[in-house]
Amino acid sequence: MHAPSGALRLALLYAVVFVEIGIAMPFMPLWLGALGLDPSIIGLLLALPIATRIVATAPLMALIDRGVSARTLLTAGSLGVALTYGLMPAASAFGWPALAVLTVLNAVAAAPLVPSIDYLTLAAVRREPRLDYARIRLAGSLAFLAANILGGALLGALGEAVAVPLLLTGLALGASLVALASHSVTPPAAARDATQARPPLPACLWLAIAAAAAIQASHAAIYGFGSLHWTGHGIATAWVGSLWAIGVGAEILLFALIGFAPAGWRSPFRLLALGGCAAFLRAIGMTVAGTELGPVIALQALHGLTFGATQLGAMAAVSAFAPEGARGRAQGTLSAASALAAACATLMSGLAYRSGGPLAFALMAPLALAGLVLAAAAARAARLPPAGPFGRAAPETV
Repeated sequence: MHAPSGALRLALLYAVVFVEIGIAMPFMPLWLGALGLDPSIIGLLLALPIATRIVATAPLMALIDRGVSARTLLTAGSLGVALTYGLMPAASAFGWPALAVLTVLNAVAAAPLVPSIDYLTLAAVRREPRLDYARIRLAGSLAFLAANILGGALLGALGEAVAVPLLLTGLALGASLVALASHSVTPPAAARDATQARPPLPACLWLAIAAAAAIQASHAAIYGFGSLHWTGHGIATAWVGSLWAIGVGAEILLFALIGFAPAGWRSPFRLLALGGCAAFLRAIGMTVAGTELGPVIALQALHGLTFGATQLGAMAAVSAFAPEGARGRAQGTLSAASALAAACATLMSGLAYRSGGPLAFALMAPLALAGLVLAAAAARAARLPPAGPFGRAAPETV
C-alpha cells in the first residue's frame, strides 16, 4: 500500500463513519422527542445501543481472526445501519417496541465499524512505519466536530422530525460505498486453523484494556450531566457548545502533534498514565469548580489527554501486544470492555447526580485512579518493548 494514498483512504473511512456518529449522538434524542415519546422510553432507546455493543462487538470482531475481512464487516455493517435508520420513520407508527427492535439491530450493525477501521489502521502502520495512527484518526475527530457544528443548521432547515433518520441513512450508505471501494487498505485475511487453540491475550494487554476502559468510563458524569450542571449554575447556554468544541479541539491538537513527542512519551503505558492523571484532575476540578466558566474551559481542554491520550495508549497496546490470530478479538474486547465500563459509570453517575449533584463528578476520580494503577501494572507485566503506531521511532515501555 502506498503510504500517502493509504493514509488518505483510511482517514476517509474514519471521516464517513464519524460524521454519522456526530449526527446521531446529539440529534437522535431530538428526533425521538419529536415523536412524542415518554422520556423514560427515550432513555431506554438510548441505553439499548450501549448494552448491545457490550454483547456484540467482541464476537463480531473475532470474525476477523477467522478469515472475515475488516472491509467486509465495514461494508455489511454500514449497509445494516442504513437499512435500520431508513426503516425507523415507518416503524415509529407501530410504537416504541418496533423502534426498540430496530435500535438493537442498528447497534449490532454499527458495533464493528470503528473497531474495524482501527484494526485496518493499526495493520497499515505495522506494514508501513511512515504512517501515523494518530494523524489518520484525526480525520474522525474533525468529521465529528464538523457534524456537530453543521448538523444543527442542516437539520433545522430540513426539519428534524423527518431529516434525522433520512440523513443518517444517506450517510451510512455513503460509508458502505467508501468501505466497498477500500481494497488497497485491506490486509490479506489471516484465517486461523480451526484445529489450533485460540492464542491468548497476554496479561499486559488485559491490564491495558482494563486501564483504558476505566479511564474512558470516568467521562460518564461529564458526558451525561456536564451541560446540565453548567447551565444549572449560571453558565450561559450559548457557551455549552463552545465548551464541548474546546474538548474536541484539544483532542484534535493532540492527535496532530503526538508524532513529534519524544518516543518515550508515546509508550502505551505512559499515554494511559497521562490520560489517567488528567482524568483525575478533571474529576476533582469539576467537583470543586465546575460551575465557574474559567475553570471549566481549562477542564475541557484536558479532554485532549483524558480521551485522546487514553485512546492512543490503548491502540498502541493492542498493536504491540495482541498476538497474530487474535488481533480482531483484542480490538473487539477493548471496545466491549469500554462500553461495559461506560454503561456502569453512567448509571452510577446518574444516581449520584440526582442525589448529590457534584458528587457524580467526584465519583469519577476513583475510576481515573484505578486506570492509573492498572496502567502501571500493565507496564510491569510487559516483557517486550512494543512497536508503536504513531510513526517515526517505536515507543518504549515505561
